[in-house]
Amino acid sequence: MPIISTPAILLRRMDYADFDVITTFFTLKQGKLALIAKSAKKSTKRFGGILELFSVLEVVAATGRGKGLPVLQEAALKQPFGAIRADFRKTAYASYWCELICNWIEENFKQAALYYLLKYVLTELDSGRTEDAGLHILFQMRFLTLSGHRPNLAHCSLCQTKIEAISQDTIDTDLKRGGILCGNCTAGYRSRVALAKGTLKQLLWVESGNLAKAARIKFTQSALNEGAEFLEEFISYHLGKQPRSLSFLRQIRNSDLRD
Repeated sequence: MPIISTPAILLRRMDYADFDVITTFFTLKQGKLALIAKSAKKSTKRFGGILELFSVLEVVAATGRGKGLPVLQEAALKQPFGAIRADFRKTAYASYWCELICNWIEENFKQAALYYLLKYVLTELDSGRTEDAGLHILFQMRFLTLSGHRPNLAHCSLCQTKIEAISQDTIDTDLKRGGILCGNCTAGYRSRVALAKGTLKQLLWVESGNLAKAARIKFTQSALNEGAEFLEEFISYHLGKQPRSLSFLRQIRNSDLRD
């Protein structure tokens, strides 16, 4: 029975039968991996309450070819990220990011760059060093690029006119075509989300390069609002459904605006 040991981030957990827990991890070595933790609800010795959402652990699993899920044999807590779970706003962001990986990423397919991206934004979210809303933009832009769905924000999706040559200050987007449209190509078209040129430039700044440098970019409030709306709509459209956690995240943001 093959045994693997790998760093892993806990994306999802679900009680199963009387004492077991089904876990979904995003691992460094094997990508997304569903494991069953036998007797996790009654044995404090084996897992000791460390199977908490968003935590980084070192897991050991038996991945045999028989029926049923691979078995989680051991787990050691590396980064608990308790500050995320103690704050409902941070929990809303982390839940959305983890749900995207659960819904979009294939199982048993190594994606080290995406693993490190998720670990980085969770680390920053937990520490409070970087603005939550800015991390939200950063994660979504990098997630789309790494998953092969990078939005085309540098030039018109139809005529290829570069953003610098587009005259209008507010530019329409086309979710179906996957990017922006210049004024000459939007005749009779009604955009669901329009973006200011300044917002587009800030989105382009964070889509590649050093993560720490990208995280230090200070977004304007309008760029945060427009960028979040566009990226959430873009992801929902190309995912084929709206992530369940997005409704909660938007509810939190709307209540903050009212306050």
